Amino acid sequence: MGERGEVFSTKLVKNDRTYFFNVKENIYGDLFLNIVESRPTDTEGRYLRQSVIVYQEDMGEFIKEFQKSIDFIKMHGTRKPQRSGIQRRSRSAEKNSEE
Repeated sequence: MGERGEVFSTKLVKNDRTYFFNVKENIYGDLFLNIVESRPTDTEGRYLRQSVIVYQEDMGEFIKEFQKSIDFIKMHGTRKPQRSGIQRRSRSAEKNSEE
């Protein structure tokens, strides 16, 4: 087993973001994928890291749904100028509107 349970790791660096694809092994010997995005913040030397874990038993379905998303983007994903009056709603705003 590798350091911190890592058995395989690769990364992709694009502009100011770095994506890590880490295959890890838990204490029971099960493998899982940990996808991490890292990007610098406004504070020098600080990075924002976000992580998604996909377990081995979910991998097939995850890949299937991920591929659907990629196919949608390929068919509909043209860069359009952002409309000035529309802003993304935060999760807390969405939650409050549901209540």
